[in-house]
Amino acid sequence: MPLQAQPGPRAEGLLARYAAMQAPLAASPMGRPLLVQSEELDGGLQGEVFALIDQPFAQVVQALSKPGNWCDMLLLHVNNRRCRLVEGEGGGKAVELAVVRRYDMAVESAFILQMALRIDASAPDYLLVELGSENGPLGTSQHRVQVEAVPLPSAGKTFLHFSYSYQHNTLARLASQAYLATFGRHKVGFTETGQGANGPEYIRGLRGLVERNAVRYFLTVDAFLDAMDAPPAQRAERRAAYWYAASERYPRQLMEFDRATYMALKRSDRARAQAAP
Repeated sequence: MPLQAQPGPRAEGLLARYAAMQAPLAASPMGRPLLVQSEELDGGLQGEVFALIDQPFAQVVQALSKPGNWCDMLLLHVNNRRCRLVEGEGGGKAVELAVVRRYDMAVESAFILQMALRIDASAPDYLLVELGSENGPLGTSQHRVQVEAVPLPSAGKTFLHFSYSYQHNTLARLASQAYLATFGRHKVGFTETGQGANGPEYIRGLRGLVERNAVRYFLTVDAFLDAMDAPPAQRAERRAAYWYAASERYPRQLMEFDRATYMALKRSDRARAQAAP
């Protein structure tokens, strides 16, 4: 899809961010042109991923602008065990996710998160996809996922910005802090905070938590795009294999399970979806 002579204001804003990030992207410690950022908001958290994608913008639009593709993407996250596209309020589309708190918990223990889906692919040089839920589980609310993308002058490349945020009340915050002080005490995020005796030190706590989840969700989009050129019958397996392999590159942050466990879970999830009425 060719660039307009004058990019629209939203495309222009994202291109300006790319211009400011070119050097950090090229020097990223992530092993690819990818940056992770996070912040604690007033009563909530936000994690962001900025990435240079080796996919033409037209293909990114084709993949992300179809509502039916979003369950295939989101189901790659290890904690998402069921997903279906439903009618939301006002007749719009929504995704209904069944999410477990830990990957090894039974599907029956999952909480349901319904997120309204809004897709704006009307501009030739900018794509925006938003998913949002006013109410969330376990004392959380205002769950927001946003994906925006622009084509780059370099042939076949797209700049993509992924954002994940939510609000939490006092009880939810205390529960997260209790988890991070016990089972999650060794977990870290991606932002480097200094150098230790064994190499880089990484951010911990709530910002580390939201960074890990933002990257996991970004990788669901990345994996879906990667598998688009595979034969249709092979795409689901290839997406899952890509998601796991990409996660495996960051063992300190993302590795909690082996490949066989993850692939078996996702095959089970797909079989459950195919059997649903």
